[in-house]
Order: sequence, then C-alpha cells, then structure tokens
Amino acid sequence: MKRFKNILYVADSSGIVPPAFHHAVALAERNGARLTVILVMEKVPTYLSRLTSPLLWQARIEQLQASVDRLTAWVADRVEVESRIIEGTPFLEIIRAVLRNRHDLVIKSTDKDVGPVSWLFGSLDMHLLRKCPCPVWLIKADGPTPIRRVMACVDFSDLDSAGSDPAEPLNRMILEMGGSLASFEQSEFHVVHAWDAIGETLMRGARAGADEETVERYVTDVRQQHRHWLSRLLEKARSWLGSEVYDAVEPKTHLPKGRAGEIISRLAQELGVDVIVMGTVARTGIPGFVIGNTAENVLYQIDCSVLAIKPPGFLTPVTLDE
Repeated sequence: MKRFKNILYVADSSGIVPPAFHHAVALAERNGARLTVILVMEKVPTYLSRLTSPLLWQARIEQLQASVDRLTAWVADRVEVESRIIEGTPFLEIIRAVLRNRHDLVIKSTDKDVGPVSWLFGSLDMHLLRKCPCPVWLIKADGPTPIRRVMACVDFSDLDSAGSDPAEPLNRMILEMGGSLASFEQSEFHVVHAWDAIGETLMRGARAGADEETVERYVTDVRQQHRHWLSRLLEKARSWLGSEVYDAVEPKTHLPKGRAGEIISRLAQELGVDVIVMGTVARTGIPGFVIGNTAENVLYQIDCSVLAIKPPGFLTPVTLDE
C-alpha cells in the first residue's frame, strides 16, 4: 500500500492502544509516510460551560493531549508523527482535517462491543464512510494482527456508449489497494463478484411461459458473461499491481450467484475474512451524502474490518467553512 503518504489516525480517549494504531504505524513506516494522530473533543454546549469551571475543562484538554502524546512518543523513532486535539463535531473536524492537510487515508478503530456493523448507521463511522473524500479504513478493536485474509469486492456496470466500463476506475482502486494490502500483510487475497440473472424469476413465472431449458440457458449465458468480465478485470489487475505482487498474492476468485449484500457477508464469514475492501458510490443528486445500496447492505451484515474507497471524482459535502 505504498500509495499512502499522509495518514490520519483517529484516536479516542480510552488510553488503550488498539490494533488500528499498530496498523497505522506499520503502514506509515513501510511507506515512509507521515502520520498524524487526531483526537476530536465534542464541543461543550454553552449552557453546560456556564456550569463548569474553565479549569476543569482545561484539565480535561491536558489529559487528552497527554494521552495522544504518549502514542506519538511511543513511535516517534519509527515514523514522522504529530498529534492534535481539536474541538468540534467529530466527523466534520476529521473530514476538514483531511481537506486541510490533504490526508490520503483515514484509519480508525471501531467500537469494541457493538457486534456486527449494523450499528454504523448514523454513527461517526458511517458519516466518514459516506462523506470522507479519501479512503477510510475502519479496523475492529479485536481484529487480528497480522491480517490473514483480505477480500476485494468488485462490480460490473453496463458499458457506456464508448464501449468502456464506468466502474473500472473504482474497481482498479479496489484491486490495487486490496492486493497491496494482502501483499503487505502476506495474507490470502480473495476477489469476489456477486452476480444475478435479472428477470430469471419472471421467466420462471406462469405468465412468461418459458420452459426450464430456456431459463437455464439464459442463466448460463449470464454467468459466462460475468465470468468473462471478471477474468478480463484480473488480467488488467496484473498490470495494475505488477506481476511480482500479483503472483505473490495469487488472487482467489469467487463468482457467487445472488444479491451482493447477502452473498458477500455470508462468504466473508465462511472464509474468515479480516478486511473487506469495497467501493462506496454516492446516489445521483446527493453527492457525497449517501453510499450505494449494495455497500450499505453489506456493511449492515458484516463483522470484520472495512477499507472503503470512494470513486474517482467524489466530492464531499463538507467544506472548510464554519
């Protein structure tokens, strides 16, 4: 994952050093990247600030600063690192830090006792997944170190009028980051593309009147189309990753039939996947506000770390203006 040169690690006030921080340091060290540790304090409401002593608030700030300073001091001899305490709404301040300092990756630990990622909806993490302009790596607090299995999820779009695949730029980023992460961690690398034969249920209905042989031939043709597309994509991935890295990770392909939101989560559990690398796509008309339905469905059902990637040209709705 040598593309990342300016990493932002989001710390919390627990004082615990989670696997996420170890991954952030290792990645920065390997890439010769700069690491910034940020801790965002919720702004105290005006009415509450009137009831508390400024000295108590200042003591809290100093306590948090000492906590992040301990983190940075621990690794200062290994990477270029600095720390900051910021007051404000966490997701806004994190994204503004990305915009202001041009960070190319955000790493954050997920909450420890929340279980499957369905808790993400409406949380700080979901805000980041929806709106942060750079990749976001959410790492489980009890996740393994090192990572054993990486899964990259790719998808196919209908060809445009010029005959090109609009999804290819995002798929390229997913495969490059997933493959390089697997190489970096010396882990298994799985590439998944879930597909479905649109109209199959309708064809099997009484009104359509299609015989079983016709339906099966249609489903087989659709499967072959998706297999051919995935094979071509992996041929390109060899050049994107480089033959040395590609051969080292030996991508294991999966072409399951069914709805991606259900299939991907089930396959990830069966394989014991530690990190899912996936794309998030904003709905038309709401740039940067809502990630795609498939991505949300997957996130609601998985219980592992996630590296989420925005498509090229993504614009966050967050600005530097107050």
